Amino acid sequence: MRTCIYKLAYLSFLFTVTSVAASSEFEQWKQQQSQGIQQQKKEFQEYKDKRDKEFTAFLKANWKQVDIVKGDVRDEEPKPDVIPVAPVKPVTAAPAAKPVLVSVPKPVVEEPVSAPVAKVKGEPVMVDFFGRQLRFYYDARLKKSLTAKINKDVVSDYWSALSKADYEDLLAQLMAQKESLHLNDWAYASLVNKLALAVNRNRKNESVLLSWFLLVKSSYKARIAYDSNSVFLLMPSKDEMFDVPFFTFNKKRYYTVSFDGKKQKPGQVFTYDGEYPQTTKILDMQVSSVVASNDKSERRHLSFKFEGKPYNIDVTYDRGRVKFFNTYPQLNLNIYFGSGVYKATATPLQKQLAAHMQGMSEQQAVNFLLRFVQTSLKYETDDEQFGEENYLFPEESLFYPYSDCEDRAILFAWLVNSLLKLDVIGLDYPGHVATAVNFNESIAGDSVTYKGKKYIVSDPTYINANAGMTMPELKKYKPEIIAY
Repeated sequence: MRTCIYKLAYLSFLFTVTSVAASSEFEQWKQQQSQGIQQQKKEFQEYKDKRDKEFTAFLKANWKQVDIVKGDVRDEEPKPDVIPVAPVKPVTAAPAAKPVLVSVPKPVVEEPVSAPVAKVKGEPVMVDFFGRQLRFYYDARLKKSLTAKINKDVVSDYWSALSKADYEDLLAQLMAQKESLHLNDWAYASLVNKLALAVNRNRKNESVLLSWFLLVKSSYKARIAYDSNSVFLLMPSKDEMFDVPFFTFNKKRYYTVSFDGKKQKPGQVFTYDGEYPQTTKILDMQVSSVVASNDKSERRHLSFKFEGKPYNIDVTYDRGRVKFFNTYPQLNLNIYFGSGVYKATATPLQKQLAAHMQGMSEQQAVNFLLRFVQTSLKYETDDEQFGEENYLFPEESLFYPYSDCEDRAILFAWLVNSLLKLDVIGLDYPGHVATAVNFNESIAGDSVTYKGKKYIVSDPTYINANAGMTMPELKKYKPEIIAY
């Protein structure tokens, strides 16, 4: 009996000794791991500090005087002031045409929700992001005033001061909002700009410099230029920007971007010839269906007639999206044709139109949508409404009191594609933009061929025109195809 007790005691002792040893080894391993992590953090911080010191020194020397090039003008051909009205003719559908199946697509992107705000060290600041109120916390050292005339030494010292601040937490907050709100590149850059303005209490030059710093630290290719009074933010874009001044570096255009919708007109400026290490991102201007929405919808009533019957449609639009689009530079038409439409606008409009089109043939349904766009919206050229060329996204066409040809083509193409699942292309004539639809039915009338498919001309500006009808004065032209 005593032998068993001794054995148990001995085993217990061995277990205790082993456990203590294992625990000690585990704690030693954890300490080594922690030390390794701390060493990695230290080495990475030293690497970042080295990059910033080198870039600071670079900024003190490598500047040159350049002339900013005036931005390209997209379409100088004047738009018609008065739109022709097509003669009303009865339309006979193709024999045995099947009723089209009209369905309302479900939104496929998650609803944007502001990222939860975790209290971190730093100064609080509120940012009004197109109607959404976003809170950030920042290191007070990021708020630096310019006390001297702008020159390369001032800019270099500014970068040096900001690089010594704790900016990583702020970058993490920005990236969290980018992901939660589904921001595209332009929206993210706009958010950075609004944050910089809030931090610097709307001081323009300081805000441009802080925006530059944060965008570069977010891995975007960004640089600045300055003249005797102002600092300008320069960024490259995958998509050509029209009527935006730029300069070319390594065969890449750097545009003088602004985020308030106002045009800048810098003349001769100083800029540096180089890049901050490991900046790879350039602006992708493609618009998703949720970016910059704020769930504050407003309503507008539209009415029209089709085949002698009156129709009434209530459309909604998100004011935040409209404000966001107003900051967009003018781009190629394929960006507008390929843009998403926010569900607050898309779903109610699609449901109303779909209900009216049930039982129609494809031809009737397309003509119904043509008549909706042709006659429920009032026509006016961009010069008359805005004082300059201004392409509109679909939601803008439903917001502004007037629209012109390319705006209607963009809206119509989205409606046909989303409701009828038919391919649509844009047609670019001198001074006019229309569309063409690839029908499943056999449709008579004017057409174009694209990639081996027949597309029937469908002009959402030519009042009362049905599919297959081209404006008489445009029949002599072969339009360029706008694919998206």
